[in-house]
Amino acid sequence: MIPPKHIVSAATIVLNDKKEILLIKGPERGWELPGGQVEEGESLTDDAIRETKEESGIDIEIIKFCGIFQNVEDSICNTLFLGKPVGGACSISSESLEVGYFPVEKALEMVTWKNFSQRIDCCLNEQLHPFCITF
Repeated sequence: MIPPKHIVSAATIVLNDKKEILLIKGPERGWELPGGQVEEGESLTDDAIRETKEESGIDIEIIKFCGIFQNVEDSICNTLFLGKPVGGACSISSESLEVGYFPVEKALEMVTWKNFSQRIDCCLNEQLHPFCITF
């Protein structure tokens, strides 16, 4: 039997003091949460922190694990966390065309790729934690 190959990623809902969400605008999917694939030998939380810094310029502290969205067909497990900014400043990168904080309602309108807005909703609803959503 061939062992399965899975992609594991981490993304973070970063909320500032005004309860605004940090979003990045990627070149392919538009507005989304900062996050990406976990590297070999890296923890999920370290990945979430690193990817947020690389894509947005913001240093974060992880507050809570929220849950998992699993794309069964494509073998992708996306772990989701809540975080808060602890330093840095919004800046673009090779992975982000724009970066900013937005009110939750506005952010949910801006995020249009697949089920990404559902991920935000689930993370902000603590009664659902921890969740495991498969699709």
